[in-house]
Amino acid sequence: MSADDTSEDDDENADSSSLGVETGPPDVRGRLEQEADRAREQFDENVIDLLSWILDTETRARIYVYLCETPESTSEEVATGTGLYPSTVREALAELHEDGQVTRTKRQSDGAGNNPYEYSALPPSELVSERVNEVQKQLNTVFNLDTYLEGDSDDSEPVIITVREEHKKRPNGNGETADEHDGTADDGGHTDGTGDE
Repeated sequence: MSADDTSEDDDENADSSSLGVETGPPDVRGRLEQEADRAREQFDENVIDLLSWILDTETRARIYVYLCETPESTSEEVATGTGLYPSTVREALAELHEDGQVTRTKRQSDGAGNNPYEYSALPPSELVSERVNEVQKQLNTVFNLDTYLEGDSDDSEPVIITVREEHKKRPNGNGETADEHDGTADDGGHTDGTGDE
């Protein structure tokens, strides 16, 4: 390498620095944003998995999440927002409505024509309460199995699960606070499932 080559390399580095091009370490902020996006996607997938158990299918879970984020959406809007086939969305919405997990009302418009249904999701605390009752019944059946096998008709319920909705204040981005609803399951402070502490 000659002295002329060395001076050309220095000139290129000086030019790229003066143009604002970073030649130093990789963009840390970009990597952090990528990691945050990946963590958010993983969290979203875990929520979908949990809701799939509660709502029976992943399709219904994805629709439910979309309606939580965007209430009063038509089936066409849900299909566009979720990327699901319109016919699949219509069928799933009909099932969710029949099961009482979403509500629907007719969209009001000024002009003549078709007024489609608008769908909204039930609050998560109500959705969880419904499933909790089923789980409680199943757990009590297991706990009372020995009494049933012995022929006793003791209908005691050693497991009691309650769901309460907590209201929290959170910043809304405008310097104000808004109510945040947090449906949490609570076992009533019981530690052994028998109702005694």
